[in-house]
Amino acid sequence: MRSEFAVFEVAEHQERLRCARDVLRERGFGLCVSVAPETHFYLAGYDAWVGVNSPQALIFSVDDDAPPTLLVRNVDTRLAWETSWLTDIRSYQLFAEPFGALVAGICDEKAAGATDVAIELQSYALNASLYDNLKSALEPRRLRDATGLLGGLRIIKSDAEMELIREAAHYAEVGLATARSALIPGTTEISLAAAVEHSMRAAGADYWAIPTELASGRRSPGGHATPRDKVIESGDLVHLEFAGVSNRYHTTAVHTLACGRPSARAQQLYEVCRASLAAGVDQCRVGALVSEVEEASLEPIRAAGLESFANMRFGYGIGIAYPPVWLETLQISRGFDTQLEPGMVFVLHAYLQLDAEHIGVIQGGTWALTQSGLEQLVGGGDVPLEIV
Repeated sequence: MRSEFAVFEVAEHQERLRCARDVLRERGFGLCVSVAPETHFYLAGYDAWVGVNSPQALIFSVDDDAPPTLLVRNVDTRLAWETSWLTDIRSYQLFAEPFGALVAGICDEKAAGATDVAIELQSYALNASLYDNLKSALEPRRLRDATGLLGGLRIIKSDAEMELIREAAHYAEVGLATARSALIPGTTEISLAAAVEHSMRAAGADYWAIPTELASGRRSPGGHATPRDKVIESGDLVHLEFAGVSNRYHTTAVHTLACGRPSARAQQLYEVCRASLAAGVDQCRVGALVSEVEEASLEPIRAAGLESFANMRFGYGIGIAYPPVWLETLQISRGFDTQLEPGMVFVLHAYLQLDAEHIGVIQGGTWALTQSGLEQLVGGGDVPLEIV
């Protein structure tokens, strides 16, 4: 059935497309050749992870109201028809038909005289070979980066999006509850991750864009470590970072647990991390600069003489995501001057990595900034160390 698995009403997609055209036109673009699956889902409703495997493009002019054209590999047309509101969906045979030439032909149909083409140069779906192919095929047009412009459209969530964000948070809470009950001495990291993942999928969660990150004991300084067959021992710190997902919308649970009572040093470092998280969260209010939020989070770490061991940014935006990452373009970090606004959803985490001591702590979660204030959606947050 046509659009059987569409997530949003057509009117919401059309309003998003109107906003996209406005912001691109203001920056001097005449055409958009989007290659990022997140943009395809946001504007066209097309839900498929395959953009990092097979070239696909969403192509539209900024100067007319005609629906975009979606060009996908022929094996993926069913995925487009069952999720997208678009009617102009075209396909090609991988390796047998020239993708770049097909894109160029569609661009000629849309706006033959356009010179500047918007594309997400920072998308994982755009490798060097594909970029060269498109650049050559579209000459003399110029490909210009619109990653920030298109990604920026997704930072403020609508009411309909927030419903999915909250559902995703519910799935992540299911995973956290399972982690608490399944964490016992003698289990392996892989077994613990399996229990967490199974519980979320059994509850109805969509698949996640990043593998479950989980490390214990001597492995705990691995901030992005994935689980191994290491046996979890009594006294180990165990930190987890994983996402609940609803219709591609992610919320991330970030939490450190202790399997039995850990060392005094580990408890001390956890408290520093907790204070860092609390200080940063306290600065998250409407109008705050993201750089100021991170600076606040660093004050307790500096006071403890541990700044050189704080290696992660304090936060980032989250929402629609496909493998290999779930980060949006919003960065809550030094070096950025973005102001926080109602409707933003972001992950915040405090992190300490002491390799020489074989101790790592990460604590945080996902928050939404609303007109009423800051709301924690999921994650450990500012709590005493949980010993299970």
